[in-house]
Amino acid sequence: MSEQRSVLAEIQDTSVAEDEAVSLTSELIRIDSTNTGDPATVVGERAAAEYVAEKLAEVGYETTYVESGAKGRGNVVARLAGADPSRGALLVHGHLDVVPADASEWSVHPFSGAVQDGYVWGRGAVDMKDMLGMTLATARRFKRDGVVPPRDIIFAFVADEEAGGEYGAQWLVDNRPELFEGATEAISEVGGFSITVKDGVRAYLIETAEKGIAWMRLRVRGRAGHGSMVHEDNAVTRLTQAVARLGAHRFPLVLTDSVREFLAAVTELTGMEFDPEDLDGSVAKLGAVARMVGATLRDTANPTMLTAGYKANVIPSVAEAVVDCRVLPGRQEAFERELDELLGPDVEREWIANLPAVETTFDGHLVDMMTAAVTAEDPGAATLPYMLSGGTDAKSFHTLGIRCFGFAPLRLPADLDFSALFHGVDERVPVDALRFGTRVLDRFLRSS
Repeated sequence: MSEQRSVLAEIQDTSVAEDEAVSLTSELIRIDSTNTGDPATVVGERAAAEYVAEKLAEVGYETTYVESGAKGRGNVVARLAGADPSRGALLVHGHLDVVPADASEWSVHPFSGAVQDGYVWGRGAVDMKDMLGMTLATARRFKRDGVVPPRDIIFAFVADEEAGGEYGAQWLVDNRPELFEGATEAISEVGGFSITVKDGVRAYLIETAEKGIAWMRLRVRGRAGHGSMVHEDNAVTRLTQAVARLGAHRFPLVLTDSVREFLAAVTELTGMEFDPEDLDGSVAKLGAVARMVGATLRDTANPTMLTAGYKANVIPSVAEAVVDCRVLPGRQEAFERELDELLGPDVEREWIANLPAVETTFDGHLVDMMTAAVTAEDPGAATLPYMLSGGTDAKSFHTLGIRCFGFAPLRLPADLDFSALFHGVDERVPVDALRFGTRVLDRFLRSS
């Protein structure tokens, strides 16, 4: 009977943290922390950081608040001492900023944090104020209840991830590395969410790798002239021809270890075969997650911006374009050679940002504990490694020798197109998924 009361008490305590995760996520969404990429127009990161610091201080944490390189770019770090200080610390990190949202396109206001129809709605609901809410709720519970985890846990809430981390994770790594002293492993966003691979069978994708981010500016120089004349050295024409070649090009298919292991695991779970002669077609059978997986089969280079000219009847001497390149691990040199062949000698190129690919293996104690925490809450489920086609602050933290994973656990409805919610209209996270994730995170951090 006493054992049963203990279990019931634990469930009750978790329920309190689950409620808090929902309310904290909603409150964080109501803080507009839009990151436009232009430091002059960024709003709300300080307010979000101060909110987090206050919630941690309420339960007894000592927090470090740092503004990084520019006024208002707030970051908060706190450490919970573990039972074995000789073990490497675990870093749990998340970003406070969100991408812009046009309220006229949404069903609810993107900064309302509305809790309705079984979801928490708003910009950042899945990217990534859901994980911030679950992390805060769990951190607060541990402090209130006097929970001592197996090793130190470092909680970091940082700015500027949506623009590459110059004022957030990267600044902290470069200027305040002592805040992460002893950290050997880390978890953060875009992993731990479920996909339904067949009727009643869920798999949780743990991010073990992510493509490199390389934003590139192209420039072509020509002869300026009058728009009414025959002109054979038009910078706009030559640039757009090069951009069209690049946009139409398909880079070679390359199976990395992470993708190969993911496909093999799906085959084992479902019997689905992935024909190497038609891998794109085979991956398309995965449903909504196919977009994410398909983007990790090859490098990509997508033109996103064009700039040229200042008057309708003036042929400009310079035309520029910006291209969003995503590069597989180990492919940077080969990718650049292929770029140069496609663009030709008359097109100048320079990197605006060039953040490396990150990859680790799907093994070890931490992975075992992720799997155990997930399957304790969802028996019969599987965990699979996967590669993220985008990027996270892992690109900064891994330079400190930290092994990085994406593990923000959510059990999702089978019909929810989760990947479309990132940076999308009507971004939202299921309330039940937040509750599930809080339970999983609690189990995981107690055993990691």
